[in-house]
Amino acid sequence: MTAKTATESQTATFKQVGEALKPVVDPEIHISIVDLGLVYGAEFGESPKGRSVKVRMSLTSPACPYGPMLLAAAHTALTKLPGIKDVDVDLTFVPGWDPRTMATEDAKEQLGLY
Repeated sequence: MTAKTATESQTATFKQVGEALKPVVDPEIHISIVDLGLVYGAEFGESPKGRSVKVRMSLTSPACPYGPMLLAAAHTALTKLPGIKDVDVDLTFVPGWDPRTMATEDAKEQLGLY
């Protein structure tokens, strides 16, 4: 086993992306966007600013009145990741969000889905 270099220990991971976004809560449903299954994926890369992360996410509906607030909260949370210098939160509605297949079991229980 080798020791991590300083650069490796200061570089964000996919797990950290999920952990960073977990506190971002849908204000109407009061459940994390991660638990709701609204985060579809993350990609790491490089930008002119340095290491970057691009997250694809959705909203509970295209007409969600809190959409801009949720996107801003996700962006802010991701800027705190170690080693990340550039953040892009990409909003998508493909595939359409379905809590029956995308939400965690705890979220389904809170939503009353069985």
